Amino acid sequence: MGDDGPGSTVHLLCLAASSGVPLFCRSSSGGAPSRQQLPFSVIGSLNGVHMFGQNLDVQLNSARTEDTTVVLIVGLEELTNIRNVERLKKELRASYCLIDSFLGNSELIGDLTQCVDCVIPPEGSVMQETLSGFAEATGTAFVSLLVSGRVVAATDGWWRLGMPEAVLLPWLVGSLPPQAARDYPVYLPHGSPTVPHRLLTLTLLRGLELCLLCGPRPPLGELDPQLLERWWQPLLEPLRACLPLGPRALPDGFPLHSDILGLLLLHLELRRCLFTVEPSKDKEPSPEQRRRLLRNFYTLVATTHFPPEPGPAEKQEDTVHPAQTPRACYLVLGPGMGWQLVAVQLGLRLLLLMLSPQTPTHGLRSLATHTLQALTPLL
Repeated sequence: MGDDGPGSTVHLLCLAASSGVPLFCRSSSGGAPSRQQLPFSVIGSLNGVHMFGQNLDVQLNSARTEDTTVVLIVGLEELTNIRNVERLKKELRASYCLIDSFLGNSELIGDLTQCVDCVIPPEGSVMQETLSGFAEATGTAFVSLLVSGRVVAATDGWWRLGMPEAVLLPWLVGSLPPQAARDYPVYLPHGSPTVPHRLLTLTLLRGLELCLLCGPRPPLGELDPQLLERWWQPLLEPLRACLPLGPRALPDGFPLHSDILGLLLLHLELRRCLFTVEPSKDKEPSPEQRRRLLRNFYTLVATTHFPPEPGPAEKQEDTVHPAQTPRACYLVLGPGMGWQLVAVQLGLRLLLLMLSPQTPTHGLRSLATHTLQALTPLL
């Protein structure tokens, strides 16, 4: 939704499925939150079209003009029997930060890939060992360390979270205003859609937060400064080294070819990804353009050249008529730009690169393959 163009306006409209009552409308213009609201007459007209289509088994998902898109979310099962609309509207306000971050030009990409945005810390094994010990000390299996909404390290329990909560929880924390500590009720769409869990967050350094997903215990008050200091004070310097990893994703000094302007690496089985547009920041295009181009290229690649794993029926047909599976593809952008995008898949990993115009086209696959081999031990 954030890729409609730099000057476009997007409205996210949520309606109660049965009554058509608008529960909320959030807007963004040019990738930034906007106060511009849809007129009530437009909301009423869209609801009328939705109700008419529903009678014909047709669902209205979005409406588009030249520079505006309206996206309709028609209620989940829990929203179909609303007893108090005003109370529900008030409760939904807690989601506004998360919703606005999806509408804007986020630096993350998990919303599109359904893979968890990660970073690679310089002392990953030490960080992992400390996190596991801290989790055991607090009696919580689901613990992660986040920087700017990206996972630095996590316990096995955290990694076992299903989709979409594995993507949504870090994204939620990254979208909230800074706070020293939080005790936040969350529903897990896959794991616990009706009973809330507690999401506890503790800020170690500005932008670097511990997250614990738990039940009634432990109380937030038990996670006192002495406990945090005992576990995390010895790692102060490695923790500080994590702070620049938000937009960069890779450790300082990791060798990348000088022609690389951005990259997206996905581990398709683990559902984790590394995404950065930081390399060669002094070159065109801007980070926002790089993100938009890589997102669009991923959409093209994932839907056309490297689709998801086929189902059983398709696999059986492929044994009779084996299909040609591409190993790489590339795209050269039009006149006046010349930037090149290349994708290569080896086993369970898919790498997308954005490269400067001077990269020779015949060397794209070789450069991408060597880069993927260098990144493989990291993810």
